[in-house]
Amino acid sequence: MQKKSQKKLDLTYSEEVIDIVQFGSSIMNGKTFNDIDVAVIFNKIPLKDQLEYSQEIKRQIEKYFDKPIHMQSYDLYSFFDKGNFAKESILFYGKSLITDEYFSQNFGLIPKIQLNYSLIKLEKKDKIKFNYTLNGRGGNYGLLRQYNGKLLNPGLIEIPPECEEVFLKTLKEITSDIKINKTFKMSQ
Repeated sequence: MQKKSQKKLDLTYSEEVIDIVQFGSSIMNGKTFNDIDVAVIFNKIPLKDQLEYSQEIKRQIEKYFDKPIHMQSYDLYSFFDKGNFAKESILFYGKSLITDEYFSQNFGLIPKIQLNYSLIKLEKKDKIKFNYTLNGRGGNYGLLRQYNGKLLNPGLIEIPPECEEVFLKTLKEITSDIKINKTFKMSQ
């Protein structure tokens, strides 16, 4: 299986391109995917030019992936339009194929997922299992270290957006008392 979150790619593109963003299931750890969703975000240029530039970028990206590429192109105005149902996914989960950073960092925002959990109703053995799952045991890394998560407080962990599926699937095997909060932090 190919790596989900790609390193920055060596692409040639117009100066009108603000960013080239991979998003959707292909960016998520722990999810299967059938195609690679890519959005090209442009400055304000004619739609015909957007489509031409997007197709050229698609041909370049196809060299890096063995799955079909599904391209979408936007200028900043159409990207933030109410009718653009992909904007939340692109803004929160999208990773730049130019910089290998989150697309939202173009706006000074870093996406994070916070998982609130409670272990109160669990038996002692399940509380221990939960701790080992998060922190590791016997020289094995736990989820927090494997996926760059942080324990903010007892009952609250923070993880990168692309790790949401892995954490939820694994932790819900131990407790169903988990609440998800999607948030942005200001980049420094």
